[in-house]
Amino acid sequence: ALSSSLISQFPFQEFGLEASDLVGLLTKAPAKASALLNAILEIGRQHDLKEEHFWLAALRSFQELHENYFPELEEAAAGFAAMHDLWDGEPVGRRKLETLLTERFRYRLDEDALAGMPALRSYRSVFVDGERPRLLLNAELHDNQIAFLLAREIGYRVLGLTERAMTSSPDRVDSFRQVLNDFKASYFAGALMMPQTAAVGDIQAFLESPVWAPQRLLDMLARYDVTPEMLLYRFSELVPRFFGLKLHFLRVQGRDNRYQLVKRLNMNRLLMPSGLALHEHYCRRWLVVRLLREMEATPRQALTQQQPAQELPVQTAGGNGAGAVVPDLPRQSPHIGVQIDEFLHPRDQFLSIGFARPLVLTPSVNSSVVIGVQLDEAARGRIRFLQDPAIPFAIINETCERCPLTAEECAVRAAPPTVYEAKRQRMDRQAQLREVLAGFNSG
Repeated sequence: ALSSSLISQFPFQEFGLEASDLVGLLTKAPAKASALLNAILEIGRQHDLKEEHFWLAALRSFQELHENYFPELEEAAAGFAAMHDLWDGEPVGRRKLETLLTERFRYRLDEDALAGMPALRSYRSVFVDGERPRLLLNAELHDNQIAFLLAREIGYRVLGLTERAMTSSPDRVDSFRQVLNDFKASYFAGALMMPQTAAVGDIQAFLESPVWAPQRLLDMLARYDVTPEMLLYRFSELVPRFFGLKLHFLRVQGRDNRYQLVKRLNMNRLLMPSGLALHEHYCRRWLVVRLLREMEATPRQALTQQQPAQELPVQTAGGNGAGAVVPDLPRQSPHIGVQIDEFLHPRDQFLSIGFARPLVLTPSVNSSVVIGVQLDEAARGRIRFLQDPAIPFAIINETCERCPLTAEECAVRAAPPTVYEAKRQRMDRQAQLREVLAGFNSG
């Protein structure tokens, strides 16, 4: 077990440990500890879990341990921005970053190479190392997406990170150090494009609005010239630290009523969609799925056509949790949603806010991103618009297979409750077995 790459490459120091701590544990009960480690590795092999799955899970744990806030990365981004006068009230933007990357770091930027290589068109960028590094960019991306890629490359250089992915998104993971470095460079990029002081002020104004105000989110997208994913991920970095709120982050992609969880962070410890190999149907009442279903049900032109702002009818959660729809948005604006959720069990509540839009490189696939804030005492004191009657309420569960609601109680069930029924039958068998045993014992 100790010779496995999972153990030998694991950066214990990032979790405040040393490899010797594990060795010390093993020496106290070597047979039992070795059996446990081998059992974990065997479970991974049986479920076809790759090393990258463990590295990504370790990264999530590392982020959640620190509430996804890293002062040293914030300071590095702020120092670089101040040195080059990047934040002057206008978005950092693509052109400023191109100039820095080519002049200071001697990069060569190429937007033509990937267009001539059909097999590589799914990549956002490809990094080619050398005396003068070359960054191949996918010309189909929006300017703000390319700006993020450029800012991330600057992050690698400023932070001195050499072990890294060569492609975006990476198609292979060789070590936890690579995963961690990619994360650090991306964090730097977000902090560079959305400076902490300005972003915290905008988030505070949003939370202090007396009514649900989606336009404030659209204004932030325009002010920083970022995508919805970048904006809400920045929320996940700053909200727990500066507002004391417990938060989770979800990103899901899907089409034709088939959805895949792409990214998640769970800093509020609530039950939420998970399971790497869980072939079940996520609850369709979750906002992150609801937004995708609404986009699938609505002609694309209706979501993007520019119209005068007008309030659309609000539908309360009722039997299907459909929720409210915000005013029509300008062309290419994302679909926005909000709702207050309550789990069937336990009865935890949280506020969900999210965006959905088509993916740029694969427009037939929609992507939604959501943050959820646990509605504890701190949240109810911080978020003023919680009492807005326009915000719908929905009862949710984890997956359809685990949900006891009947078809009459839930109009959007996507699969029968097989796991729930199997659990109930098992409990019935155990109850009857106890009765039988008790009867014989009494006799």
